[in-house]
Amino acid sequence: MNPIAKQLNQDIEKGNPVLLEMMSDVGKKLFFPKGILSQGAEAKEKAHKINATIGIAKENGQTMRFDSVMAAINDIRPEESLTYAPSFGIPALRKKWRESVFEKNPSLSGKTISLPVVTCGITHGVSVFADIWINAGDVVILPDMMWGNYNMILDVRKGAKISRYSVFTETGKFNLKAFEDKIRQEAGQHKKLTVILNFPHNPSGYTVTEEEGNRIVEILKEQAEAGTNILAVTDDSYFGLFYEEESIKESLFARLCGKNSRLLAVKLDGCTKENFVWGLRVGFISYGCKIEGDSAPVYEALEKKTAGSVRGNISNASHLSQSIVLRSMLSDEYPAEKEEKFMILKKRAERVKEVLEDTKYKDAWDVHPFNSGYFMCIKLKSVNAEKLRVHLLDKYGVGLISIDDKNLRVAFSCVEENEIQEMFDIILQGVQDLLV
Repeated sequence: MNPIAKQLNQDIEKGNPVLLEMMSDVGKKLFFPKGILSQGAEAKEKAHKINATIGIAKENGQTMRFDSVMAAINDIRPEESLTYAPSFGIPALRKKWRESVFEKNPSLSGKTISLPVVTCGITHGVSVFADIWINAGDVVILPDMMWGNYNMILDVRKGAKISRYSVFTETGKFNLKAFEDKIRQEAGQHKKLTVILNFPHNPSGYTVTEEEGNRIVEILKEQAEAGTNILAVTDDSYFGLFYEEESIKESLFARLCGKNSRLLAVKLDGCTKENFVWGLRVGFISYGCKIEGDSAPVYEALEKKTAGSVRGNISNASHLSQSIVLRSMLSDEYPAEKEEKFMILKKRAERVKEVLEDTKYKDAWDVHPFNSGYFMCIKLKSVNAEKLRVHLLDKYGVGLISIDDKNLRVAFSCVEENEIQEMFDIILQGVQDLLV
């Protein structure tokens, strides 16, 4: 094992030895290399005459570039757009994002968390997490309705065992009993569990209530106290898009932090959906845990291992994308822009609920609970979801996503408010077509 990795492991073990137990074989070996990177950093500080260390091209003392590229970028300097960003991410963006996490999650008050490491979107964040924490055969607990890419990353690529529970009860509530039963069942057979908590939930668009959220935290805390190592991962892709009073308004990450030494909270979030910059691919991974003594060396070690995973995978996330996001977040207009777009989506969600109150749809489908995010789902009563999806596309030019045989996902985020009634009427007509 590399001496740097050994030192990082020792720093982690000193603050919380359970974290090392939870880490994957790859995670234990990961480190952030010195070599070229550290030598380049030293040269940047001291090579005042000639610096021949950087793997970029320069001309007349400036970053070499095409005028055609800079014309498209507009006023962002080449040094903020064309050069490599650190594998950790731009320092100013990491600090700004952590500030925003504390602002959006009051339960973090008085707690310490790591400085976020920038990933190339949240999908990459899930993959980085898996590299560091998942071994083949590890159990990952997810709901039966889930984002399909979890399977690709965790099962296909990492060889984890995905264990599912029914996310909703027959009465349309979050299925706390099924969740608890699944935790207890798997904990009886495995010393380590990874639990992914995705709210607002993709595909249903549901966020748990305060009561449900607190009970989830309590279940995981109790299991950690019973001796199970718990990796609680909050996938907060659609964070902030909460449309109803009853739903919890902060990430469960905030309430899981520091609960028990056997419980590591991992926050995966980003600007992708929160800030409507999907293609810029700027995500973050942060850690929160119970640490004996000074938390800084442990968090720094986790950050270095995480940055090492990024370095060994994609080198670094786009410098240009990070600079654009940072400029936006520092803008005076930023809060008003977020509120404006939030209200547009909230009104669409409210319109969906209003339309679906009409009893003419009741024989065709049930509506899964939704109160947040981009999506909602209908559960068909009499026709196959995939057959209906294809029929709607071919005959009416309406596109939806079939989740399984019975469930269709509707992304109201990309449907204008005045199109919602027509869309559901066409779906109903499609169901009736297939029943003839």
